[in-house]
Amino acid sequence: MKSSLVLCRTAWASLFAGSSLTLQSAEVPAPAPTTAGGPGITIRSVAPPPEWALWQRHLLDQMWPATEEFVAKYTRPDGSLIWREEWPGMDGSDDGYESFYNFPLYYALGGPDPLLPLARRLWDAVTRQFTAYGQVHKEFDGYYDWMHHGESYVNFYFFGLADPGLAEIRTRSRRFAGFYLNEDPEAPNYDPVHRLIRSPLTGSRGPRFVTTAEDWSTHRDDLAPYPLPFEDIPGITSGRDWLDDAKLPAILDALNQRMMRGDVPLNLTATSLLTDAFLHTGDDRYRRWVIEYVEAWMERVRQNGGILPDNVGPTGQIGECMGGKWWGGYYGWRWPHGLFNLVESTLIAAANAHLLTGDSKYFELPRSVLRVVEGQAKTEAGRVLVPHRHGDQGWYDYRPINPSYLIHLYSCTEDPEDYARIGRLANPSAWNRLNYRKAKGDFGHEGPWLRFVQGDYPEYPQEILRATYAETLRRLEVIRTDTTEPAERDVHHWQQRNPVVLEALVQTLLGAPNHIYHGGLLHGRVWYFDPERTRSGLPPDVAALVERIEPPVLSVHLVNLHSTQARDVLLQAGAFGEHQFLTAEFAGQELRVNHHRLAVRLPPGASGRINLRLQRYVNPPRYHSAP
Repeated sequence: MKSSLVLCRTAWASLFAGSSLTLQSAEVPAPAPTTAGGPGITIRSVAPPPEWALWQRHLLDQMWPATEEFVAKYTRPDGSLIWREEWPGMDGSDDGYESFYNFPLYYALGGPDPLLPLARRLWDAVTRQFTAYGQVHKEFDGYYDWMHHGESYVNFYFFGLADPGLAEIRTRSRRFAGFYLNEDPEAPNYDPVHRLIRSPLTGSRGPRFVTTAEDWSTHRDDLAPYPLPFEDIPGITSGRDWLDDAKLPAILDALNQRMMRGDVPLNLTATSLLTDAFLHTGDDRYRRWVIEYVEAWMERVRQNGGILPDNVGPTGQIGECMGGKWWGGYYGWRWPHGLFNLVESTLIAAANAHLLTGDSKYFELPRSVLRVVEGQAKTEAGRVLVPHRHGDQGWYDYRPINPSYLIHLYSCTEDPEDYARIGRLANPSAWNRLNYRKAKGDFGHEGPWLRFVQGDYPEYPQEILRATYAETLRRLEVIRTDTTEPAERDVHHWQQRNPVVLEALVQTLLGAPNHIYHGGLLHGRVWYFDPERTRSGLPPDVAALVERIEPPVLSVHLVNLHSTQARDVLLQAGAFGEHQFLTAEFAGQELRVNHHRLAVRLPPGASGRINLRLQRYVNPPRYHSAP
């Protein structure tokens, strides 16, 4: 292991040795993709660090002591949450994983070395704890829906970006994906004949066709504010009836008869689990499953006249358990959230299929959802409103669309029509100032970010980074003044206090929106490795900003904040090496790169911009290691 490390460092140094030129020759031989440093350049200009660079490094460094305080307050020495001894029902393990979900990503972006073993310890501890509660089986949720699975497993997916060499993570990835390839006889979740996932509730215990009062016992308060799943249940008139023990059996009977058998679009989020297994292994059976399943849903849209149906019965028929209605399914057009579940799941799946194939046709799936609601749009008081629900009365619940999904789509496709849709349905002119707010999740500022990378909001990086640090301080204050007893804490208690807030780092470093919270993979335009420490993320003292995107070119500003020591950083085209750097232009010179990686040396105090011409989605995607 030691000799291998020495060789890697020697090879890295040879990229720059004996050269007085700013640009290193492109003729340097390239080793294998997983260890290649690629061609190299040296940034020689020296300048005081810009404000954004100081804030970015401050965040990367100072979120770590905040992390330690959070973990010390709320976990036992073994990493388990300081909480109650029992927790019934099928809900909750997602919230356990969510409490620390972005710790592996913080490490992968350049957080301190102790983060990775801490993140692994916490993941293992949550898994053991919720296994004891009864929700987790074989280290995976026994059965639940894919909005909640998605919330759970982004934590797991980030380990591949942090360190793909973790053998236990890779083994789990294959085993978890196997639950949807019917490799475990206890979990026959997929019907390959009809190309459908057999229930909205699936997992390591297989499809769940009948739910009980105990399954929903901890979730009823959350469902009470939403519309009823059906309008025609005898004696049921309000969402508050979820809380009435005498009325609950009628609600559950209707759900079990109409919703629990067959497929729903929400299950498209399972494609991230299979894509994760492919990124670890390159095994084509995972890729084939994703393509087969996404194309099955695309065919259902065609069968339904261009409208995504939200329920498919056990034999593959649209509306089979709904009296022929294409609406009314679990987490579908009506209940409980409406539009956002349909947009999210189709966008996540399309991005995964595109990543695995390079074929942009899969984005017709989320576009079909957006076209339908745009076709029903109306304007009131200067705002465009679209329907968020469909029921027996037709389209209703008109509200402005969440622009983050429109921006996610455009960021993946860079298609002018997807960009035009943003202008038609949203209000980009309002994205010229920061309105910072954070609740559950780590997103919400996609609009201002888009304005910035298009050159219209130059102050955005320092504003969002500064606001992020303020949010970390606010959460620390909440932690320090928290006097609740463990039995008083809701299952969401810790995720609301997690001081690791990463949206600003993701946007500034990767030139992309943060992942879709309910189960999306992180699709970045660029990624970073530290060759000195042979790990993912920025090296110490280095800051990086994707400051302009003009397809196919993006501009990256790199800074070495150390006054006396040089730093080396490796840039990768895409989080999974899926893109290719064609050229790198710097200081009036141009280097032909033609590689998915570019090595950059930063002498003490160096600061400079590189314009990178990208060819996107042309390389087989994988989780990559540092050289």
